[in-house]
Amino acid sequence: MTFDPKIELHLHLEGAAPPEFVGRLADEKKMRLDGVFNEAGSYDYKDFEGFLQVYERATEVLKTPEDYARLTRAVLEHSVEQGVIYTEAFLSPDFCGGRDLTAWREYMHAMQEAAGAVPGIEMRGIVTCIRHFGPDKARETARCAAETAGDFITGFGIGGNEGLFAPGDFVWAYDCAREAGLGLTAHAGEFGGPESVRSALDDLGVSRIGHGVRAVEDEALIDRLAEDGIVLEVCPGSNVALGVYANIAAHPIEKLRERGVKVTVSTDDPPFFHTTMREEYEALERTFGWDGEAFRQINRTAAEAAFCDDATRADLLARLEA
Repeated sequence: MTFDPKIELHLHLEGAAPPEFVGRLADEKKMRLDGVFNEAGSYDYKDFEGFLQVYERATEVLKTPEDYARLTRAVLEHSVEQGVIYTEAFLSPDFCGGRDLTAWREYMHAMQEAAGAVPGIEMRGIVTCIRHFGPDKARETARCAAETAGDFITGFGIGGNEGLFAPGDFVWAYDCAREAGLGLTAHAGEFGGPESVRSALDDLGVSRIGHGVRAVEDEALIDRLAEDGIVLEVCPGSNVALGVYANIAAHPIEKLRERGVKVTVSTDDPPFFHTTMREEYEALERTFGWDGEAFRQINRTAAEAAFCDDATRADLLARLEA
């Protein structure tokens, strides 16, 4: 079964860069990317820390606003092929001008213009600080987010190594983003356990959790997520590729859904994890027997949780029911 249209809430723009795109850009710039690709031409890493290192090495080829414009077009064109009509992409001023506000504006406008030129899909940006870069740099990132909040930049989040620093260390950055009217999300409960999710909720006040699947290990937390309507941006293929779960059958997305937790489905960093939105859906259908109504429901949930204006949300919901 093919279910279209789709809504994706958890996609890292740099992490969605096809290896051939990164390799071509490196050739143009005469840059060496030793250790980034394996012999088959795929991204080469063995564990989560290795993934982060390769990710950051690959982003080194992205030097200019035009590079990011080209990347945005390439990523969104692929998303359209997968039946995606709306996507929220994590964008990092850390990689776009070193958190300098003037430079960040140039990168942001380049990405926004490129996104508007791809037919069939809407994109919004979630400015994302990098956890392992520390709270001070996160403050600078939050200022970039707050100063450019608007029609395109609609959310704020945190990604990176969940094992470094605590959510409470980033309260200032989140308060800054909240005061600017941005939607709030946070990576938690991926490699960190249930306490990571609880801390993101208590300390940062987010309405969505990136991943969040380790919440399944705490019955009271499952109930809290369901009762409070917290939305999980679940990326099953990513969780399997990085070894959080052995295979899709062991993944807790179905248990969470059965318990009333609001779940959505995304690809995270698709070429790194050898997945696509269609492959994610096919795996869920094959493994858990999800049907058209199940997929309609997760996409309705995604539309309702999206960091967008009411008119865009109404349009997305109408298209899902068409």
